[in-house]
Amino acid sequence: MSRRLLITLEPNVLRWARERSRIDLERLAKKIDVKPERVLEWEHSGRISVAQADKLAHHTHTPVGFLYLPEPPEDQLPIPDLRSRRKDVTANPSPDLLETAYLMQRRQAWMHDELLEEGSDPLDFVGAFKDKSDHFQVANAMRASLQLEENWASRLPTWSDALSHLREQADLAGLLVVFTGIVGNNTSRKLDKDEFQGFALVDDLAPLVFVNSADYQVAQMFTLAHEIAHLFVGESGLTGFNYHQPPDNATEQFCDRTAAEFLVSEDELRAYWPTARNMEDPYQAIARRFKVSNLVSARRALDLDLVSLEAFLEFYEESRATTWLRKRPTNSGGNFWNTQRWRIGPRFGAAVARAVKDGRLLYQEAYSLTGLKRDTFEKLPEQMGVTL
Repeated sequence: MSRRLLITLEPNVLRWARERSRIDLERLAKKIDVKPERVLEWEHSGRISVAQADKLAHHTHTPVGFLYLPEPPEDQLPIPDLRSRRKDVTANPSPDLLETAYLMQRRQAWMHDELLEEGSDPLDFVGAFKDKSDHFQVANAMRASLQLEENWASRLPTWSDALSHLREQADLAGLLVVFTGIVGNNTSRKLDKDEFQGFALVDDLAPLVFVNSADYQVAQMFTLAHEIAHLFVGESGLTGFNYHQPPDNATEQFCDRTAAEFLVSEDELRAYWPTARNMEDPYQAIARRFKVSNLVSARRALDLDLVSLEAFLEFYEESRATTWLRKRPTNSGGNFWNTQRWRIGPRFGAAVARAVKDGRLLYQEAYSLTGLKRDTFEKLPEQMGVTL
C-alpha cells in the first residue's frame, strides 16, 4: 500500500486521538508539518493519507490500529481510579498515564514470577489491615515494617534527606518503589502532576508504589506515605489529591489519615504546637520539623482542631500564589544514575540484572522492562551498586 494513498477514516476517531493526547490543533499541525486547516479537514471528512495517519498516531501516542476503528475505543485504566479531581481536570486518562500504568504492571508481574520461582515468602503486611478501623494502628505498623521511629523525619536535616531515607527503607522492606516524572525514559513525554500524583499496585510478593516526581518535592513525601498505606490495607488505586477538601472515597480518606499520622504523629504535633503557634509562620515551622509541605502541615493542624476552618481556608487561598505552588521540579540535570536509581527502582533493577546474568531473561526484554539501551544497561550493576 502506497503511503501517499488517500483513505477515509472515521472523523470522530481522528478527533478523539488528538483530544485524548491533550494536544491542541495548532501544536499537532506543527508536529506533523501541515497547516492547522488540514488537521481540521481530517477531523471533518476523515480523508487522510496513510503516511499522515501514521504521523498522527505517532504524535498522539495512539496505537495506529485504533485510527482504523469505526468509533473511538473507550480507554480503561487498569487500576481503580480513586482520584479526587478538580472540575477543570478531565477524568479521561491520558496516553502517558495509561502507558505508565501498563509498564508498572508488567514490571510487577515479572517480579512476582521471579520471586515465586525463588521461593520467596509473601510480605505479611500487604493487606494486613483490610477492615480500615484504626489509622493509628496502620501508621504504627508502617513505621515498624519500614524500621522507622515515630520522629524519624525530624532528625534529618532536609526534605530531600527525609524523602531519600523513606524510599530507601521502603525498598529494603520489599516494596518496588518508582519515582519518575516521565513516561519510561522518554524525557519529551512528561507526566502531568495535575492528572495524578501516584498509584499503588497491591501484590503479596511484589507490591509497587509509584510517585509522580513531576510534583513538588515536598508533596512527594505525602504521596509516598499515602501509597504505602494502600498496600497495608490491600487496595490498589490511582491517587489525585484535592487538598481543598477530603476525598469522597472511603479508602482514600483512610489512607490520607494514615499517611498524615505516619508523617506527623498526633502526639508529637500536639506537643510541638505551643512552640509552633508562637512563630511567625507556624505551618512552615511544622513543615520543617516533619519534612512535609506547608499545606500538609496546615491540613494536619485543622484535622486535630488546632486551627479553625476559617484560618485554614485563609491560608489555603494565600498559598495558591506562593513558591510551593509555582515551583516545579525538573527532570534535567543532576546525575543520570541518581535519577535512574528511582526511575527503575533499586530492588527491581537488581533483580533484572541478576536474571540477565543468569540467562533467565533476554537482554531485549531487560531493555524493555527498564527503559535502558544496551550500553547503558551494561553499566546498571556498577552504577546502582548491584551485587551479581
